[in-house]
Amino acid sequence: MRRIRAPHRGVKVAGVGLVGLVLAGVGGYLAFGYGLTSAVAMTLLTLTTVGFSTAKGMRSGPLLFTAVLAVVGVGLFAAIVGLAGTAIVEGRVGIFSRSRRMQKRIDQLTRHFIVCAYGRVGRSAARELEAERLPFVVVEPKPELQADLDRDGVLHLLGSGSDEQVLRQAGIDRARGLICAVDSDAENVYVTLIARSLRPDLLIVARSAEDQSTHRLYRAGADKVVSPYVTSGRRMANMAVRPHVVDFFDIARAGQPDLRLEELVVKPGSALVGRSLEEIMGPTAPLLIRRADGQLLANPGKQLRLEAGDTLVVYGEAAALRPLE
Repeated sequence: MRRIRAPHRGVKVAGVGLVGLVLAGVGGYLAFGYGLTSAVAMTLLTLTTVGFSTAKGMRSGPLLFTAVLAVVGVGLFAAIVGLAGTAIVEGRVGIFSRSRRMQKRIDQLTRHFIVCAYGRVGRSAARELEAERLPFVVVEPKPELQADLDRDGVLHLLGSGSDEQVLRQAGIDRARGLICAVDSDAENVYVTLIARSLRPDLLIVARSAEDQSTHRLYRAGADKVVSPYVTSGRRMANMAVRPHVVDFFDIARAGQPDLRLEELVVKPGSALVGRSLEEIMGPTAPLLIRRADGQLLANPGKQLRLEAGDTLVVYGEAAALRPLE
């Protein structure tokens, strides 16, 4: 956001000028022979434009000084008010300009993810996407999380994921997927319904805190439903029973970011259709193939040929996977 410097500096200068004017007024009245108390009182009454009844009997010198002091004081107060108003207005303009810049960056996204809510689950999902260098935008309904979003440098919109206009601003028509991580299961169902109505082909992954909500989310249109509590329990059990397997799947976050698991969907018309694994895999290792009819082929042979609709799970270095992608 653009910093607003000039108005704040002007207000400070005007404040210093006001103090100086008070001192000048007191000093002037003292020079005309008034006592300290009278000088202070007359200065303040003059600057606040309240006035004082003794002005009728004043000599011409003090009277002229009072008039000049009053005019200068009114002008200075007007300048302070004007500068303060400018600072407020420019602050609002700065916020508006910042929002426009944010929206412009979001409008440039394609094949990105929309993360609804920036709570614990949504923040964790955002970090995973960031680690994978995948574009995403966060839709957050709570204004109090604005500071966290700014601090983390996350593209975001303040609003509800159940608002059709907000989802359109987030680029749902160009998005690759939506991660619904709101704390409320009811809200997640509603967000899923709205998102599915806008994009029938959109990948939607939703969070479910309660078992009965899982079926509702699937009926609402979610492709995948994840329960953080169930997932955490399974992970803890797997870490206790199969710690090395868990380490294998976490290897990308265990100090070797160049190694990763990836899935590759073979679409109709792809250059991969009809080619054997031996031709395309190179140094990468094919782990699993899921056929379009749901058949699973574990550890497929190198002579197996890919078909349209296959989903291939491979493991290898990121540089070797990039040509396949």
